[in-house]
Amino acid sequence: MPAAAEKSVASLSHVTLRYERGALALDDVSLDVRAGEHVCVLGANGSGKSTLALVLAGLLAPDAGDVTLLGEQVLAGGHVDFAAYGRARRGLGLVFQNPDDQIVTTVVEDDVAFGPENLCVEPAQIERRVRRELDRVAMGAFAKADPTRLSGGQKQRVAIAGALAMEPRLLVLDEPGALLDVRGRRAIMRVMGRLRAAGTTIVHVTHFMEEALAADRVIVLSEGKVALSGTPEQVFSHAEKIAALGLEEPFCARLASRLQALGVGVDWTVDDDALTRRLASLLAAAPAAPAPAPVPSPAEPSPATPGDEPAILADDVSFAYGSADHAHALDHVSLSVAPGASVAIVGQTGSGKSTLARIACALETPDAGRMVVGGIDTATRRNRRLLHGRIGYVMQHPERQLFAETVLKDVAFGPTNLGLSAEEVARRSRRALAIVGLADKADASPFELSGGQQRLCAIAGVLAMRPRTLVLDEPTAGLDPRGRTQLARILADVHARGVTVAVVTHSMDDAALAQQVIVLDRSHVMADGTPASVFAEKSAASLADAGLGLPTALSWALALRDAGAPDLGAPLTLDALATAIASRLALAAPAAPGAPAAPGEPVGPREVR
Repeated sequence: MPAAAEKSVASLSHVTLRYERGALALDDVSLDVRAGEHVCVLGANGSGKSTLALVLAGLLAPDAGDVTLLGEQVLAGGHVDFAAYGRARRGLGLVFQNPDDQIVTTVVEDDVAFGPENLCVEPAQIERRVRRELDRVAMGAFAKADPTRLSGGQKQRVAIAGALAMEPRLLVLDEPGALLDVRGRRAIMRVMGRLRAAGTTIVHVTHFMEEALAADRVIVLSEGKVALSGTPEQVFSHAEKIAALGLEEPFCARLASRLQALGVGVDWTVDDDALTRRLASLLAAAPAAPAPAPVPSPAEPSPATPGDEPAILADDVSFAYGSADHAHALDHVSLSVAPGASVAIVGQTGSGKSTLARIACALETPDAGRMVVGGIDTATRRNRRLLHGRIGYVMQHPERQLFAETVLKDVAFGPTNLGLSAEEVARRSRRALAIVGLADKADASPFELSGGQQRLCAIAGVLAMRPRTLVLDEPTAGLDPRGRTQLARILADVHARGVTVAVVTHSMDDAALAQQVIVLDRSHVMADGTPASVFAEKSAASLADAGLGLPTALSWALALRDAGAPDLGAPLTLDALATAIASRLALAAPAAPGAPAAPGEPVGPREVR
């Protein structure tokens, strides 16, 4: 942190905030954010992260306590000073978790200009800012586009550009990368780095643990309270508490811990470079070994019996939003998903993933080609009606599926429309809520749930209909690590019951666990096959060019090889990587009894502070 960065730009003292129905969102929170500081806020779903973001951005006044923003005391003893809020907001910027909450115009460049215009910035300066920020988020080519026609990730980049165009002194970002591909998230991290170097103070709310490593300070919230605070290394060293709070350590730390458990001489660390150097040194010194055995892929779906129809069949499908001169969202796409398969659909932001999901669920029909679901061609309205209850769809933004007075009524809506008895509807609805861990929220309003909880509620509503095919669009976006693990278990259980599960995702780690991976690139199918074939080394460069990435474990294996280690094969999971490393090192002669540990080798278990 810069030496001059000691002045507080945001200060909260004993802040408490309750929502309607008495839900306590922040509970006696006290913290200071210093000028030029990069603070990362972590916490489980419902821990109060988004509420804290709104308070720091000057959009939500607590019920009790003191708040000072940019030198303005906006809240004193729970009493609001509206004039002070007005002055402070001129230097505050916020990027919402859902970009649709802050896009207000029908032209991208007008939307980015909206904030500076309200600050009475000179028109020539506004024009320069708009061009600069759209280029910074790689959206310059979409300046004249209608944001409502953009993908979720593209909308998020427009929202970020709009916030940056106001040149805030304090920028608050609430899950800005949740809907973005790997390239998009990395671009945001680079932007944050440049802004911090220029003196902008940043508060970053995220569920990506690796992103927290770039911060000066990490704050972990739990049930509205500050549970942990310190440098990234200090916070993540509390491994047991981190897990208890529904979070996880970064991949590097988990790999180090797993290797220690396997007897490999490494220190626990959150420093990727340090662990890479240590492992490369150990592996390079190990005796030569035969080529690594191929890493087994997830079990392929059972072969279809004669007469079985594909669960999803796209035959030369093309689709464009708007008039015919619009660029195609899908362009001559052909693919097939076997009944009972688990499939991951990946691709960069705007590649057509969500469009493919909507067409597969008969919410859109192709402009050309055929979409056949479970043997039913979706071309006619009559056929699309036949799919009701047979295919379930969870949208990218689950709050758009929620509407009822209570969570239970919302979940019951789908099975009720299937004509089931009241008893069966109630049984299915409560069972679905139990599956997703929301049984205790049955009587709550769905709009009082956190973003992650809303996603689980929407999933429960679909599960209650017991579809044969389940399509989910970015289901892990906005979920904390515990929620992602829970959802993985839910989907594995649903898949084990014979349901075809298709997941649109930006997570290559999630895709590596599927039986089939379909990669879209600029509206075309770029790759289609097993994870082992799609993530093969010869495909790595193409995936990188497409704005994607590789499973984290495979990226580590390649980085170790580049650092001088021997080939470890193509591990796609943390356990596979750790096992490959430990197996290779097991070929080395054991140290003589009483021999000193190698430099950096732990002499005992890591202390969990």
